[in-house]
Amino acid sequence: MSNVLFLTENQELVSFNWTFVAQICNLFIQVLLIKKFLFKPVREILAKRQAKADADIKEAAEAKEEAAAIKSEYEQNMLEAKERANEILATAQKNASEKSEQMIKEATAQAASIRQKAENDIAQERRKAVNELKGEIGSMAMEIAGKVIEREISEKDHEKLIDEFISNVKA
Repeated sequence: MSNVLFLTENQELVSFNWTFVAQICNLFIQVLLIKKFLFKPVREILAKRQAKADADIKEAAEAKEEAAAIKSEYEQNMLEAKERANEILATAQKNASEKSEQMIKEATAQAASIRQKAENDIAQERRKAVNELKGEIGSMAMEIAGKVIEREISEKDHEKLIDEFISNVKA
């Protein structure tokens, strides 16, 4: 009897169970459906997100490079502006210096001109005064000489006496 039992138990062990096969088939179908309808769209969404993130990172890197280039250009422009400002300042100082030198030269020339004119005016006034004195001294000398000599002096003698008197006065 033990043999019979053994066979029944073996028969059950060896017997083919269709439920198990159906469950395995069902599992494979579910895995395929899940793979097709769940994993594939999820992977596509993840791929799109990854692509968008990569694009955003790339865009941010480009924006950073562009900002760095703009900053570099700005700094270069600032340096050039400072250089131009220094050049303008140096030019203005040079022009001011030249202008002041020119004004000093003009003022010196005007002062020399005014001095020369004053000297000429003084010399002219001196000549006038000498001529006036010459005339007055000549008249006085004629009167004195006329009284001393009691005679009339000729015009030629008169001029000679005046010239002698003036030369004595100058010395």
